[in-house]
Amino acid sequence: MTDSQTRTAASASENRSTTPRSETFAAYIGSGWAERPRVTPAPRDVAPYAARRRERLSALHPGERLVIPAGPARVRSNDTDYPYRAHSAFVHLTGWGADTVPGSVLVMEPNAAGGHDATVHFREAAGRDTDEFYANPEVGEFWTGPRPSLDDVAAELELATGSLRAFLGALDSLDWTVPTLVLRDADPALTARVDASRPGEAADADLARDCAELRLVKDEYEVEQLRIAIDATRRGFDDVIADLPAAVAHPRGERLVEGTFNRRARAEGNAVGYDTIAASGPHACILHWTRNDGPVVPGDLILIDAGVELDSCYTADITRTLPVGGAFSPVQRRVYDAVLEAADAAFAIVRPGIRFREIHAAAMEVIARRTAEWGLLPVTAEEALEADQQQHRRYMVHGTSHHLGIDVHDCAQARRELYLDGVLEAGMVFTIEPGLYFQPDDLTVPEEYRGIGVRIEDDILVTPLGAERLSEHIPRTADEVEAWMRARR
Repeated sequence: MTDSQTRTAASASENRSTTPRSETFAAYIGSGWAERPRVTPAPRDVAPYAARRRERLSALHPGERLVIPAGPARVRSNDTDYPYRAHSAFVHLTGWGADTVPGSVLVMEPNAAGGHDATVHFREAAGRDTDEFYANPEVGEFWTGPRPSLDDVAAELELATGSLRAFLGALDSLDWTVPTLVLRDADPALTARVDASRPGEAADADLARDCAELRLVKDEYEVEQLRIAIDATRRGFDDVIADLPAAVAHPRGERLVEGTFNRRARAEGNAVGYDTIAASGPHACILHWTRNDGPVVPGDLILIDAGVELDSCYTADITRTLPVGGAFSPVQRRVYDAVLEAADAAFAIVRPGIRFREIHAAAMEVIARRTAEWGLLPVTAEEALEADQQQHRRYMVHGTSHHLGIDVHDCAQARRELYLDGVLEAGMVFTIEPGLYFQPDDLTVPEEYRGIGVRIEDDILVTPLGAERLSEHIPRTADEVEAWMRARR
């Protein structure tokens, strides 16, 4: 691994290191270890699915070398890193998830048969006769635990493996007459080396686009992972409701809500799929409120947008808006029911053959109609829905849906004509998440609405004949939510 891809122990902690460096110590710490039992791991369930994904990518890039890095660890502060997560395209194409070794690289080399030979290069386990074993706080086994062998990973992923050190050492001497594409944003240091070696301009954006578009339609494995993630997320919401009295009693109760949900995510998965939003009272009107440092007050609503990410890196994305005291006030229920109506109207039209953007349009018809009925708009609902008007969007500025999968906002680099303007196909998974947000200082709404924010978000699977709400078992109606809170508390 090059110096640009990893911090050495010396550069990270040289001024405070007390690691012994004598030959006597090295000989002593490298000896006296029992042999570890050698058990060949079984192939992962994802392996055949990942192989088919690589085949599809291969067909899009005949004769081209494809370099898809997992990416290095990201520095949080000095010699501490953020929790590691491999690049989503790497995970999708290899099936290697939360336990990916940082810095790994998938290389798909064109072969004579017109396809590609795929190899994952990673930093394999160092022997106990090396100083890395005990002296390198970034990757040494004493510090971060043992790394798998090349053979173990090959068996689990059913994919050829190779030494990352050897690959990087031979990188400059590769045949650079072979057109080479790299996933640019995954590993800037490796991208810079590829740029320095290959001639001319490369269509790297095509590779990023294709990796994203491969995920627009989910396979059976992906759908099952999303079901599992949604089930775990339901249990996280159960935990939050049960723990609400403690959150109410704390001056930063939103932090307790966040922590309660995150505990479930760590217990049943890898982590949360994105920063949890625990937005109580007027904070619910801030769309991406993740500071979560406010109180949780009885009488207010709390908007919780959260999802468990599994070890496979597939994540749920669910929002529920709960009455902190257990029951909605009349005005809160009015707003909640309007958002639910918009969500149901959007879901009702989902089927193969419609365009993705029609989902948003269906939800907006309800939002415009209800806000007009309440006297909040300066025009009629029909006028507001005209493209050059849109006054109702003051109260819901975000879109209604986004694709979901290995990223919470999945397939983000897909072309517009396949995403927003794309035609729905069976196997697509996305959210439906309308909302209404009345800012506490918004003079266009009556005072009784100000400070109320409601969003209801569900995860949707397109089926051959229509759609399935994957999160149907998480209470949605106002009556169901109130009963849910009574049962859990």
